[in-house]
Amino acid sequence: MRESLELTEVPSLGSLYAKALAMQAKGLLPGSKPALLVLPPVEHRVAGLRVDRDHLVAYQRLMGDTVREELPSVFVHGLAFPVAMSVMVRGDFPLPLLGMVHLTNSVEHLRPVSPVAELSVLAYPTGLREHRAGTQLDLVAEVREGSELVWRGVSTYLARGVWLGPKPEGEHAPRDPFVPPMRTGSWVLPADTGRAYAAVMGDYNPIHLSAPTAKALGMKRAIAHGMYLAGRALAGAAPHGAGYSWTIEFSTPVFLPSTVDVAFGDEERTTMFSGWGARSGKPHFSGSVTRT
Repeated sequence: MRESLELTEVPSLGSLYAKALAMQAKGLLPGSKPALLVLPPVEHRVAGLRVDRDHLVAYQRLMGDTVREELPSVFVHGLAFPVAMSVMVRGDFPLPLLGMVHLTNSVEHLRPVSPVAELSVLAYPTGLREHRAGTQLDLVAEVREGSELVWRGVSTYLARGVWLGPKPEGEHAPRDPFVPPMRTGSWVLPADTGRAYAAVMGDYNPIHLSAPTAKALGMKRAIAHGMYLAGRALAGAAPHGAGYSWTIEFSTPVFLPSTVDVAFGDEERTTMFSGWGARSGKPHFSGSVTRT
């Protein structure tokens, strides 16, 4: 049974990142004992959420999407993300937020959502489990219009080097080599891509903003937001005026500036997509969109 906490408003991502930084600076991070790695049985809720039209149009233009009277799925994710993140900066959340690796997203966009709809968001953590590099978990976010569920997303994250039990020994089985599919396009991502996305969606995670802020958190350069990449992919793959589901899996970060080669291909009701480094040939992401 989860305890429900009703938030008075959607928290700003800036304040949440500041809280996470302060906790890290004070050493308020999870202990190393497996018994301490327990997810809090809580859910955070926010009601009465309305869309800012200027932000919606700015998002659609940034992604190269059609400016239309319908909320793109990644934009809905952006509305729900601060509520989910507020769970991850609780004092009883057992994993460090900063440095956590975004692995996958799986989303059900159950029907078109109007920009004038009044929405509510519920978010909770679940699925704490082992990963070859540490511990992973799922953050679930549900968006409703009235009592109707219109969107549900599961974001999977990895805390590297944090173990549920003893650290596994031995080497992992090598992955199959990546063979790029036939390229259907390229995205040129300038150095300010992360700042442009943050200005629209409010996600000012330091690893996305500049080389100095990214280096402070252990990255060699700033990297593109995973949801920016997902939004670009869905702008070319998601249907209009219908429900759909989509997934994305992240392989290696996109360092900025960069050029990403992409491929889109249709299989019955599903569009498959993938992206990789134009120069390095390394896979960055892959996913699919299925029309319902």
